[in-house]
Formats: sequence, structure tokens, C-alpha cells
Amino acid sequence: MQVTEFPPKSSSSSLVARTAGALAVIVTISCVSSLTLASRRAETQSELPDPAAKAEVFLKKNKSLSLLGSSNSIADAAEAALPAVVNISTSRLQHVGGHSLGPFGQDPLLRRFFGAPGDSQGPRTHRHQSLGSGVVISSEGIVLTNNHVIEGADEIQVTLSDGSEFRADIIGTDAPTDLAVIRLVGVGDRSLSALSLGDDDDLRLGEIVLAVGNPFGLSGSVTMGIVSAKGRGNVGIVDYEDFIQTDAAINPGNSGGALLNLEGELVGINTAIASRSGGNQGVGFAIPSTLAAEIMARLMEDGVVERSWLGVSIQPFTPAIARAFNSEGVAGVLVSGVQKGSPASNAGVQAGDVVLSFGAQRVESPSQLRHVVALSAAGVAAKLEIMRDGRRKLMNVILERNRSIISEIKKNNDIRLSSLEGLRLEDLRFVDGRERRQLGVEADVLDGVLIRAVDPGSAASRAGLRAGDVIVEVNRHEISTMKELQKQVSASSEALITRVIRGEASLYVLLS
Repeated sequence: MQVTEFPPKSSSSSLVARTAGALAVIVTISCVSSLTLASRRAETQSELPDPAAKAEVFLKKNKSLSLLGSSNSIADAAEAALPAVVNISTSRLQHVGGHSLGPFGQDPLLRRFFGAPGDSQGPRTHRHQSLGSGVVISSEGIVLTNNHVIEGADEIQVTLSDGSEFRADIIGTDAPTDLAVIRLVGVGDRSLSALSLGDDDDLRLGEIVLAVGNPFGLSGSVTMGIVSAKGRGNVGIVDYEDFIQTDAAINPGNSGGALLNLEGELVGINTAIASRSGGNQGVGFAIPSTLAAEIMARLMEDGVVERSWLGVSIQPFTPAIARAFNSEGVAGVLVSGVQKGSPASNAGVQAGDVVLSFGAQRVESPSQLRHVVALSAAGVAAKLEIMRDGRRKLMNVILERNRSIISEIKKNNDIRLSSLEGLRLEDLRFVDGRERRQLGVEADVLDGVLIRAVDPGSAASRAGLRAGDVIVEVNRHEISTMKELQKQVSASSEALITRVIRGEASLYVLLS
């Protein structure tokens, strides 16, 4: 009998064993592959920057974002500044003549022939009050604010954040930059909170800033925005403009307050807001801290800021004008006129020259050139680089001290000038083209004394003098400067008959 042999059947235990072996091989291979991939990934990641380190570098470059990353950073900066930002309340006694209320206003000719209701009431007075802000710069009670906050004030009252009140005296004012320095009276041994000055040159466009002040008389208000522009000029607010522009709300009463970076440093003095609605929906302007510090130092040392004078009329060198001059791509300021006998004339500057630099500083705007010249030393040779007919030229210019410090004639200030009481006067030759246009002074009026402002209710106001008038004659004697005006007024013991240029007209005004 033949027996056929078959392969023995696998037992279930043997099959399980073989399957387990295969799985072990697969797991081993997978583990090896995972380890290999992990090793390669680690090698790749070691070649890439650490995300944390990368973020740290980014935040160092963007200081505002770094500080903003802390939920308390804005509050910390505001709390540190609030004790040093003060409320300033001023008052002055304003004279209001009854005749100024009639339908003929202040026109002396119409009033003489037709009269006006209220003339018989005679002059009256009322006390005018205003509110603003200031920044304590010194623990001894030195406060920096805007000139327009305290201008013309008979009394200045300062209230600290804790409610303490002090009377303040004026150390000095500078209308061309709208800055003023005052000192608190009666501080004694008390050490006041003061803000440290930051460097506005370090500010970057888009950096977060805080505006702190007393809008609408509400003390300790803080608003936030960003720096939207730097070196902003030609705004028409003051004579020398180099503003920081921000969208942080600057409401009425914020003037003179602090513009802070997020480290709590003072980087600007809030000055004004340009708004179509008259509210805070607009752009705010602040005086840079570096300029404020320089003006403050001069005011504390001398009480006034004397400026140097170059003697040129200037305008922007726009791309269109540059093409006409065959100077495309050139940045500078165009000289449109040179005054005879001025430092610029003596140095050989001509109309049509393009100023490229003054001293070691490149010049790119009229406001920048005005500023750097004004604060430069007089009597010292400075390098002036110009372009003329496509060629660059270096020349030495010796600036002169600007003698046009505005004379403000106040009551009892000088008995000989009492007829001019209430006027702010300045030599016309020191007034630049932009200001002349704003005041309506014709281009062909070269000499005389400019009336910058007239106090309402003053003798000069009642006589009909206005801001923008140019006095060219006193008692039938021609005058060209303040010195000549004072000489003629001092020599007269009677009423003054003055001839003024107003726009294109000329008229005589009697002052008594």
C-alpha cells in the first residue's frame, strides 16, 4: 500500500510566532526610519534661526511693538508722565471800548460822521480766561509750555495732578517757535515729578506715541496714536516749524502738553491740530523735544532767543522747477531773492542759486534752512554749498544777528511810546516772503515797520491800525526801521500822524 506524504500543517502557535517576527522586523525598520528622519529634521532645524531669537531681534528693531507686547506698557508710560503734566490757567484784563460794539466796528471815519450805539458808554473791561497744559522739566518747578497758552496773561495759575496750586512767573517766551518757560512760585523744598527729555531723532514713522494734557479743562487725559510724519513745515502755525505730526487726539486745552514715547520720555510739546471739523479729527502737531530743549536753554539763560540772519527769500526746489533748471534729482532750496547788504549778498549768493547744504547739514526744505540758520552762531564763517548753472560751489557766509526782536509796546512800558500802546512791531526787512504773503504785504514794500498784532481796545486799535499794516512815515518823516520810529516818536510831544501801507493802499492814521 502506497502512502502519500503531505507537508505537515502549521500549528496556530507557529503561525503567530512567524507573524510576530515579521512585525518586529517592520517595527525595527520603522524605528530606524523615524530616528533617521528625526536626525535629519534636527540637523535642518539647527541650520534655521531660532524662532524665539528671531522674534527677539524683530522686537528690538520695533521698540513700540516690544513695549506693546506688555499689557501694562501703555499704562506704565502714562502713569509715569501724569504727575509731570500740569494744568495752566491764565487770565488777563481786556479793555473793550463801547464803540467797538457798534455796526461800524473800529472804522474811525464812519464812526466820526455817523456815530454808533454804545459810544456813550465809554470803555469797559472784562477778564479773559484760558486753559492749557504744561510739562514740568525740573523738580524745582520749571515748566515748559506753548507761548500762546500764556501770551498776554496778567496772572498764571498752575495746578498739579494732585490738586496743588501755584502761581507762576514767566522766565521767557519765544513766539517764533511758540514756546515759553515759566517758573512755579512757592515750591520751596518740595521735589516735583519731572519728565526726562527723549531724543525725537530716534522716533520712527509708525511708532506709537501718547498725548497727555488737559483737554477742555479735564486734567490727566491720555490719547494714543502714531507718528505719521517728521520735520513737517509750511503748516502756517508759527515762523519756525519742524513739527512731529501725529494722529493722537490733541483737543483744546492739550496745547503745551506732553507727547511721549512708550518709555515715558518727552519727545514733543503738543501745539495744535489741523482739523476741518474743529474737533480732534485731524492731524496733530508737536514741537520736537530737541528743538524745545534748545529754545528752553536760551530762554533760561537770556530770557529771549536771538536768531541769526542770512537775508534771502527762499522757496521749495520742486521737481518741476528742477527740470526747468536742468537739475533733475537735485534736493535743495531755491533762492528767489537776496537783500542788499545782507550776509548772503556779501557772500555772493544770487537769485536762482540752489542751496544744497549749510554747515555740515544737507538742506531739503525752506523751513529746515530757516531753522538751521536762525540758531547758528553769528559772526562766524559757515560753509554754504550752492548749485549755480549746474555747477556746485562752496562759499563762506558770515551770519549777522537778527535785530528784529519784536517790540511789544505795553502800557507804561515807555511813556514816550504811549501812542503806540497795544502794538507788536517788527522791522519789515527781517520778515520772510511767506509771512509777508500771509499778512498781505505787497512785494514792492521793502522798508518800514510791520504791525504784527494790535490789542483790541487799545488806542492804536481805536485809531484804525490793523495787523499787516506797514508804518512808513511818522509826522511827515520817512522811517525804515524800529530805531527810526522810536526816534521820531520820542521827539514828538503831540499826537502822531502816521502813514501806513495797507495792501495796495496808503493812508494816514492819527494817533493821540
